[in-house]
Amino acid sequence: MPRNVVVTGSSSGIGAALTTLFRAQGDRVTGVDLRGGEIDADLSTPEGRAAAAAAVVEAAGGVVDAVVTCAGTSVPGTAMVTVNYFGTTEFLTALRPALAAAERPRVVAIGSISGTQPHDPEVVAACLAGDEATALEHAERAVAEGRARQLYPSSKAALAQWARRTAVADGWADAGIPVNVVAPGIVLTPMSAGLFDDPEMKKVMDAAVPMPLNGYLKPEDVARAVLFLASEGNSHITGQVVYVDGGAEATLRGPADF
Repeated sequence: MPRNVVVTGSSSGIGAALTTLFRAQGDRVTGVDLRGGEIDADLSTPEGRAAAAAAVVEAAGGVVDAVVTCAGTSVPGTAMVTVNYFGTTEFLTALRPALAAAERPRVVAIGSISGTQPHDPEVVAACLAGDEATALEHAERAVAEGRARQLYPSSKAALAQWARRTAVADGWADAGIPVNVVAPGIVLTPMSAGLFDDPEMKKVMDAAVPMPLNGYLKPEDVARAVLFLASEGNSHITGQVVYVDGGAEATLRGPADF
């Protein structure tokens, strides 16, 4: 039977590719995006997240079978914290009752290989404490000190830790809700286009994220991995960070770190 599936960041990149795949298999997809989704919402604010979740629950008739959070930004700045972390975690938490009402609910968040790289521990700690105001204070300091690029790996490291903690917390695993993260390497999307336009940044990325298997990813490469974790066939995988990265994580961290 068709499932009620929610995809944030549905208008481009991985979210758009995933929406296409879900609909091709007959699922009903509610896309959430700043513009161009079935539900337009600003996930950078608490009010926007709450409004988006309420609209999703109404559209789904109170039962949500799967949520995939693709919304995010790579533009250096505080939005990396408000959108990438809180725009995912608060949105998912608000939808937990609607997920628990489904027969076989699933959650997948889009992380990043960058979550394995150096980050701002104070930003990560504040995120995991659910303290958005303090996280923003630390993020603003990072920007002022010229460390804005640390905020992307910080947001993704915090997200991976949140997912691992949440996956086994009350109200999630015991309600039959697997929670996983798919962490891509470098994906050719509109969000990353500006990075590739900068020759110096491209050199940094190629050196920092070696991808020995098949090189850069297309959005569909990531979406296919997400599709399984979000499917009814995934009965026991939860709390995992699955790297879809052409071998980048194994190269960067080596065989002993797993």
